[in-house]
Amino acid sequence: MPSLDDVTRPPGRPPRILYGGDWNPEQWPEETWTEDVRLMRRAGVTSVTLGVFSWARIEPSPGKREFDWLDRLMDLTHTHGIGVVLATPTSSPPPWMGRLHPETLPRDEDGRTEWWGSRQHFSHSSEVYRQYAASITEDLAARYAGHPALTMWHINNEYCTYDWGDEAARTFRRWLQDRYGTLDALNTAWGTDFWSQRYGDWAEVLPPRRAHYLKNPAHVLDFRRYTSDQLLACYRAERDIVRRHTPDLPVTTNFMPFWSGQDGWTWAAEEDLVSVDVYPDPRDPGSAAYNAMIGDLTRSQAGGGPWMVMEQAAGAVNWRGVNHPKPYGLNRLWALQAIAHGADAVCYFQWRQSRQGAEKFHSGMLGHAGERGRVFQETVRIGEDLARLGPRVAGSRVTTGIAVLHDWNSWWAGDQEGALSRRVDHAEIVGAWHRALWDAHLPASFAHPHHDLGCHRLVLVPHLYLLDDTAIDNLVAYVRGGGTLVCGFLTGIADQDDRVRPGGMDARLCELLGIDLLQEWWPLDEGEHVDCGTFRGTLWSEELIAAPGAETVAAYRGGELDGLPAVLRNGRARYLTTLPEPAALSRLLSAVAEEAGVRPVVDGLPADVEAVRRGDLLFLLRHGHDPVTVTLPGRHRDLLTGTEIAGALKLERYGVAVLEVSGAQVPEPADAGTREEHGPGARPVPEGRR
Repeated sequence: MPSLDDVTRPPGRPPRILYGGDWNPEQWPEETWTEDVRLMRRAGVTSVTLGVFSWARIEPSPGKREFDWLDRLMDLTHTHGIGVVLATPTSSPPPWMGRLHPETLPRDEDGRTEWWGSRQHFSHSSEVYRQYAASITEDLAARYAGHPALTMWHINNEYCTYDWGDEAARTFRRWLQDRYGTLDALNTAWGTDFWSQRYGDWAEVLPPRRAHYLKNPAHVLDFRRYTSDQLLACYRAERDIVRRHTPDLPVTTNFMPFWSGQDGWTWAAEEDLVSVDVYPDPRDPGSAAYNAMIGDLTRSQAGGGPWMVMEQAAGAVNWRGVNHPKPYGLNRLWALQAIAHGADAVCYFQWRQSRQGAEKFHSGMLGHAGERGRVFQETVRIGEDLARLGPRVAGSRVTTGIAVLHDWNSWWAGDQEGALSRRVDHAEIVGAWHRALWDAHLPASFAHPHHDLGCHRLVLVPHLYLLDDTAIDNLVAYVRGGGTLVCGFLTGIADQDDRVRPGGMDARLCELLGIDLLQEWWPLDEGEHVDCGTFRGTLWSEELIAAPGAETVAAYRGGELDGLPAVLRNGRARYLTTLPEPAALSRLLSAVAEEAGVRPVVDGLPADVEAVRRGDLLFLLRHGHDPVTVTLPGRHRDLLTGTEIAGALKLERYGVAVLEVSGAQVPEPADAGTREEHGPGARPVPEGRR
């Protein structure tokens, strides 16, 4: 597998990790530009993204082009050995477009127009918007296709636009016609005989706008599918233009982390490399585990290959209620944590902190304090670390034996107004299960329920309310093939149309999990718990009868469910009818993992020390303020310091060590031969200019 750097590295130079961020020099006097590149060189910056929000600068009036300033920037970066990720500026149309073509502006579900003056103010369904977007992309690609600074394309930015307007209504109907063919098929899929919603003419079908009471959940589910597809069509149109001009250069767009608006599996399959923006709260004690989850998900969307941190903050952001800076060392720790989880590029929004506009208090690699400031000094240190690691790390893979299943369709279906409990949140449940693995020092990957699961020793299904027949058959085949499966509550309740399965759970799953009859669901109130003997359950409980031969591993004590299964085992499959409290869930999953032959990378790690094996290197990351000592067998060398380590390693506050073997083997996880090779995922990074 080539490294992400393969398309940008000059001939003869060893592999490196790309480092840099968004550069918005059009916001600054031109004399600032040379100072910027001088400081970039000092910081070890190898890549900058240009043009993300420059549409009004490039096209100040319809059809007019002003490229001279961008020409000078491209030349300047090339002169200083800095590669350019060139963005299409289509996420933020100029004011003249909305004024001249109001149909390009999106509308919310109440019919209110979202005006220019911010960003993402475009209707994904507007033909006029798409024509202008294609035109500027065409001219941009034609002008810079042969420029030696150009290394990669970045399409749009954080696709996140919803539209309930007339333009969306038109394309929504067309999308539904392509999906269902006839109104009868649509009415069947949506169950429109409920509440007299049956449609007799396609013109009657609208986006799910503001309603008097609960909306049809199948209607809403399809609208979310449609929105993801519409945005993806916008991306594809621009991607295909730049590919035609530069077929040897990779194309990406930046995902927002674990966001519900895009089907990330489908989108990743359309990218040459997968990139993500990640902004954890430095005050949140769960941010380290969250970062790990985003890294694992993004790497898995990339098919196990290299991925890119397109944006993160060097310090504070500007959109929380209170925006805290990152304490010294935390920025470096999180940058190296991304590398540990498979990233081959670490970038930021943005290079130089803005002095004007809505994000002037959002930090930059070069902050308001300038080059003497602490943030910039840490920027330099991170650049030095990445330069040391690049030759050994770039292109290598992360090894795991556990897959956490996640599907956006299931997320969308479960997030409905008429649910049994609005406290049941797909993202929070998936996060809780991943956090339980992280606390147990068990690295994990993610997979779609249609993926080939045979490369994983343990598969976890935290919360897949919707499972189609293909997914269910895949789970059954996985267990019959010798795999170990753990499912959380509400698994496989609905089919692809959000139609409840007969009996409340698919019969194939009931047989697999050892369930004779699912009697009733018992959601729990805020602060309510159930006694499960050795642990307490939260959020949910279920009344079910176990099938003959199934083992009740843990039973409810007291209350309406006294004696009924809280945890049910049927051969290599388990079913949890509640959400155990964090420590209990971690113990449970750790025990199942050990049974399946999956162990931590390093045994006996202190709390808040993370161990990740990438290639033949061992990353140890201290997510805490106090120094700790880690005991390791044999001798190792820390690539960051060159220090030889025998027996014990001291990690300081937010400390990181990247260890290679020196005389003894790095502790080998039991699942060391398991790698992510499933799809759909990103294609390998194409071979580029050498």
